[in-house]
Amino acid sequence: MKDHEITKTLVSEDEVKKTVQRLGAEITTHYGQLDKELIVIGLLRGSFIFMADLVRQIKIPLVVDFLTLSSYGDGTVSTGDVKVVMDLDSSIEDRDVLLVEDIVDTGRTFSKVIRMMGNRNPRSLKICTFLNKPEARVVDIKIDFCGVDIPNEFAVGYGLDYAQRYRNLPYVGVLNPG
Repeated sequence: MKDHEITKTLVSEDEVKKTVQRLGAEITTHYGQLDKELIVIGLLRGSFIFMADLVRQIKIPLVVDFLTLSSYGDGTVSTGDVKVVMDLDSSIEDRDVLLVEDIVDTGRTFSKVIRMMGNRNPRSLKICTFLNKPEARVVDIKIDFCGVDIPNEFAVGYGLDYAQRYRNLPYVGVLNPG
């Protein structure tokens, strides 16, 4: 990776850490005491770094699960068709569920995921995203726990990728399109 490929930093490494700590505290306070563990579901692949850091900041009993979806096919723009590539290992019926995403931009795909999870009859379904692009939104999404609002630019780092690269950056930056 060359430094000149990243044109600017959107969220510094220090801001990443502080944001994750804040979200963990908010989630802990919100859920308080549950009769069963909170189910934290990450959408792979982008959310895995954020979710790993986040669950370490949540101070209540929880279990994790993952969902892998495809809506991009071989391109860089979502087709809008959501295909489940890897489903959850267990039922979420009558459970408190926190759906964790790395970034919510247009909301097209994520709204379908929310609807799909809601059809599985959880007791509660809340949304947590690390990054939010309100300028890009075309479908209204209620985000319960929001990390950072960013401009409508192509972000990479801290789990977000371009062609599977840049996920390992400890910060979020804008990728030079050229």
